[in-house]
Amino acid sequence: MAKGTINVSVENIFPLIKKFLYSDHEIFLRELISNATDATLKLKHLTSVGDSKVEYGEPKIEVKIDKDAKKLHIIDQGLGMTEKEVKKYINEVAFSGAEEFLDKYKDAGKDTGIIGHFGLGFYSAFMVADKVEIITKSHIAKEPAVHWTCDGSPEFTIDKADKNERGTEIILNIAEDSTEFLEEQRIRELLTKYNKFMPVPIKFGTKEINDPEHTPKTSKDKDGKETTEPQKKITVDAIINNPNPAWTKQPKNLKDEDYKNFYIELYPMQFEEPLFNIHLNVDYPFNLTGILYFPKLTTNLDVQKDRIQLYQNQVFVTDNVEGIVPDFLQMLRGVIDSPDIPLNVSRSYLQADGAVKKISSYITKKVADKLQSLFKKDREEFEKKWNDIKIVIEYGMLSEEKFYEKAQKFALYPTVDDTYFTFDELIEKIKPVQTDKDKNIVVLYAGNKEEQHSYIQAAKEKGYEVLLLDSPIVSHLIQKIESGNMELSDSKQPIKFARVDSDHIDNLIKKDEEQISKLSDEEKEKLKEIVENIVPKDKYTVQLEALDSNANPFIITQPEFMRRMKEMQQTGGGGFMGMGGFPEMYNLVVNTNNDLMQKILKAKAKKEEYVNQALDLARLSQNLLQGEDLTSFIKRSFELMK
Repeated sequence: MAKGTINVSVENIFPLIKKFLYSDHEIFLRELISNATDATLKLKHLTSVGDSKVEYGEPKIEVKIDKDAKKLHIIDQGLGMTEKEVKKYINEVAFSGAEEFLDKYKDAGKDTGIIGHFGLGFYSAFMVADKVEIITKSHIAKEPAVHWTCDGSPEFTIDKADKNERGTEIILNIAEDSTEFLEEQRIRELLTKYNKFMPVPIKFGTKEINDPEHTPKTSKDKDGKETTEPQKKITVDAIINNPNPAWTKQPKNLKDEDYKNFYIELYPMQFEEPLFNIHLNVDYPFNLTGILYFPKLTTNLDVQKDRIQLYQNQVFVTDNVEGIVPDFLQMLRGVIDSPDIPLNVSRSYLQADGAVKKISSYITKKVADKLQSLFKKDREEFEKKWNDIKIVIEYGMLSEEKFYEKAQKFALYPTVDDTYFTFDELIEKIKPVQTDKDKNIVVLYAGNKEEQHSYIQAAKEKGYEVLLLDSPIVSHLIQKIESGNMELSDSKQPIKFARVDSDHIDNLIKKDEEQISKLSDEEKEKLKEIVENIVPKDKYTVQLEALDSNANPFIITQPEFMRRMKEMQQTGGGGFMGMGGFPEMYNLVVNTNNDLMQKILKAKAKKEEYVNQALDLARLSQNLLQGEDLTSFIKRSFELMK
């Protein structure tokens, strides 16, 4: 038996490992199984090129718990190690000194991934074990098996071992403060979390299944009663992973059903099928594979984002893909796998890494290309899915300039009549009739088809198209289009958006012809004074307008600019701090050409009733009449009918 000291300049590296890695102590199992996988796949390569004479066979990795002995075993059938290799790879852990180590990595936390920086995968075992053993036999013929032992100090022992088959067994003598890792449920949880799709089968225990070669016989007794013998069971290895997940296969070899089944495998508690998927597969200038799914999404921006899983060579890394996947696509689900991303990634690393930025750009392009393909292939089907995917596309148009450019070809603008236009189609359709006297093309839209029904009808009576834009970020998007950050349309004319309830329709799209008021200047001044004395001054700004005589007497509008800025402030941005706390203010447009104005001017006792009734009718059309005010309105309406 040989003894020695692990070659480290640090006086004792193991307390440092515990100190820096304690918050991530569960990843020891991921690291050890990753090592076992590497050893197995390297042997596969060596046998395939003839550099190893052993038969590869069908190797697997086994994880075993010995609760009585307080041991956890990780066993592989891979390359194994010679005594020389054990000394080289296990005993040579070089740092320049404890002081420098601590100084350089003093900010290391659970996001820094210190194991990944130093190749300390094997030594992560000492986070949970007070003694670690390695029993290994090389695939090289006649090399004896080796038994290495270390108790967490720099000293180790190395001796010959009684092991006849190639491969490595790691034995962790679990420490008293880590006995949770002797529980079957805890180990199963970690294997499922980190190793669910490892490329080598992982055995964890056994299970009983029906014997496929046994068909139960049915016999009859003398009375003709049938009896079927019990189904014979057999015990087989319980393999906890899928070594060949869908994303590792070529898209041409997969059917729609395969993609759906893989989605269920990823999200077993998700009952709704995804709308469609995007298969990522690139090998230059970086390696990346994966499958992204578009689920049905609401217009709620607070959807759970941590649903895309990041893998490195089929080893789970994280479900926080910030920095790798563009922010707007984090509402999707699925898997991304890239060997170019280290197992332990920090946010600062991702933000600075050039390869990661290229990956993010590629994913954006791939998603845009897929959406364009779906749009061209079956526009009708794409339109049906629009409401379920629009929040992702609109968010992408706001946050990613390149996506904004590509989205011109497939982003849709639905009308209140369920007609869908691309932006160019929309402008071509409305330009002849919705150009105002200042040559602005005015795009009318509603945020709620029911609440703004009367305003929509007024616009449609003029022959105008009204879009239905109801996502929470629509104010940001139309601000971007208007500001000219990126021209969406081939039209050289300025484009303005106006919500249908932001003013009377004649004011939203002003033409050369103007209505003449039926009231004299003196009558208008008197009417304004009457109305202002009755309506609440803290809520309404009264403005007199000469409108069509058939238009409503009172119309409540919300100024486009103020309302839009408040909406932008509420969903983040807009540059108007504190606007969310402003009281709701409305314009009360008084139609001087409506016959009711003469009644109000001439009335004596019922002057206030007429004004309040017209005001409440206008409030009712904006869904602003509630509670006590609604009760008063109903009572007053019955009184006026008497």
